Amino acid sequence: MKKITLILLFFVQILFAQQPYYNDVNLSLAGQDLYLELQSKIAINNPTFTYGDVRDTVKITDEDPDNNSDVLLVYGYDNSGSCTTDRSRDKDDFGGTNCEYNREHVFARSNANPEMGSASNSSTGIIADPHNLRPSDQQMNGNRGNSKFGAGTGDAGNTGGTWYPGDEWKGDIARMMMYMYTRYGTRCLPTLNGSGATQPNNEMLQVYLQWNAEDPVNEFEDQRNPYLETEYGNRNPFIDNPYLATLIWGGEPAEDRWGILSLDVNVFEDLTIYPNPADKVVWVQNSTIIDDGTVIIYDLLGKEIYKEPFTTDKKEINTSSFSRGVYLLKVISNNAEIIKKIIIN
Repeated sequence: MKKITLILLFFVQILFAQQPYYNDVNLSLAGQDLYLELQSKIAINNPTFTYGDVRDTVKITDEDPDNNSDVLLVYGYDNSGSCTTDRSRDKDDFGGTNCEYNREHVFARSNANPEMGSASNSSTGIIADPHNLRPSDQQMNGNRGNSKFGAGTGDAGNTGGTWYPGDEWKGDIARMMMYMYTRYGTRCLPTLNGSGATQPNNEMLQVYLQWNAEDPVNEFEDQRNPYLETEYGNRNPFIDNPYLATLIWGGEPAEDRWGILSLDVNVFEDLTIYPNPADKVVWVQNSTIIDDGTVIIYDLLGKEIYKEPFTTDKKEINTSSFSRGVYLLKVISNNAEIIKKIIIN
């Protein structure tokens, strides 16, 4: 028991060492519990930050990493001569006329329920939330309008009645929509601003989870959170670690930037555990038959809650009686062992 407790303490230290902002967040949770924990963390009331402030804020948060005189334009994909499709533009070319950029509400104002209302430079609250605002060519912004996001491929544009944000931008958009749903709850349900199937047993669009996994965070997206934490008061957790979305809503596993996916003691190269996150059943499989092996599951307090022999290459574990949360699954065989984290929704 002492050994597994030390492993658990090391595991928890890994969770909390990555981002000081989350030191008071219980990252051992999963599903709706983790959603509510993050919602509490990012919930702020900043009456001094205005929609007008965004005009200067984006010059820092959306600065082109390759040219500090420009901002990158959401949905843009080239600089071939057509202003509408420009990927970048001089920071000072702000306005509402041809070849200028303005502020795009990625979660469209009219799609929220209730709506966000009209914006003025003195507006505060949801309509001024900089995590939902990006520079966009004024015509590209108009072309998108309040169209819902939907599946597509290639460059940004309308796809059968929905708006595809473009291959470069789809991950950014997904993480912004995850932030808006976490920050504002049902007022910004994913289905209000996106189209397609939702995950079983929750409200997250599968296409957002797919985009979050397929388009990882890059240097440009990373520069937003440090500035906005100081200027506005909170961060977008799904930029800091896209895998948080996997822990909450499931789907294809996204990038785990904090290394909380698993803790290996020794490596079983062919060991797979699925589905993870799981609901009622977890399968443990290894292509090499394990002789006289054992599977043990611990909760995060180090209490052993399951132990069975593992004598074939595949074992089914009934988890229907487990409470929702994070567990450690340990496999022992031939003087080797491995510990994997599993999530029960």
